Amino acid sequence: MAVVKMTTYGELPAVHLTAADGAQATVSLFGAHLLSWKTGDGQERLFVSSKTPLDGSKAIRGGVPVIFPQFNVRGPGLRHGFARISNWRLTGQGGDGGSSYVEFSLAPQDLAEEHRLAWPHAFALTLRFTLHGDALEMDYSAHNPGAQPFPFGVALHTYYDVGHLDATSISGLRHQQYTDHHNNTRVQDYPALHFTEKHDRMYEVTPNVTLNTANATLRLEQQGFEQWVVWNPGQEDAAALVDLADEEYLNFVCIEPARIHQQPLAAGATWTGKHKISV
Repeated sequence: MAVVKMTTYGELPAVHLTAADGAQATVSLFGAHLLSWKTGDGQERLFVSSKTPLDGSKAIRGGVPVIFPQFNVRGPGLRHGFARISNWRLTGQGGDGGSSYVEFSLAPQDLAEEHRLAWPHAFALTLRFTLHGDALEMDYSAHNPGAQPFPFGVALHTYYDVGHLDATSISGLRHQQYTDHHNNTRVQDYPALHFTEKHDRMYEVTPNVTLNTANATLRLEQQGFEQWVVWNPGQEDAAALVDLADEEYLNFVCIEPARIHQQPLAAGATWTGKHKISV
């Protein structure tokens, strides 16, 4: 039987879900931010920086930041949007013998006034985290209940605990086109991506990919999104990040399902995206 209880993570109110098989997830109401996912064997699968504030003063570095209504600076508003720094509501929970879930929602009335004024559109976001044995599923939806379309971009900026970069690779992206942080567009012509320097790549297609680490092999699947974004800051950029310890870049890789280009969501329409991680 699944157990859902309120808890805290740092200074943040959070929801803790324990599935019947012992798998666990902890989600902060601040940002509907998944901060911890442990499979039934007790192994933590996500990375959270030891230097990140956990008091709601700024976005959290690690776990799964929720991006909306724009990716990075690809839009006129706040970098990566307001969803990751707003207080969501717990609006659902449940499960059966094989799965357990918690669901969170965000609407204009939940926003700080500055964000509501800066982005004056009617919207309704829903994010559900479901534990299925050694798998985690994230179901993300954006609904436009208003009379006019609005532009939006979304992502689930997942930080994986990889143990150490030296033992980490990503397979499944051979022959896929990507754009890097220098705005160079290339095709990956080698079977696996290894991490020996900074990586900031946007792959324009979304095959299933495999993350190989010293601790596990994870299969990543997505539906409804349009890109994979792969990121690790490398040594030099990591040293410039005040919310990341200098050597912590060696312990994580971000692989995020994304829809980074601003696209209109029609009046009355709903976009849905699914991200599944299987160990």
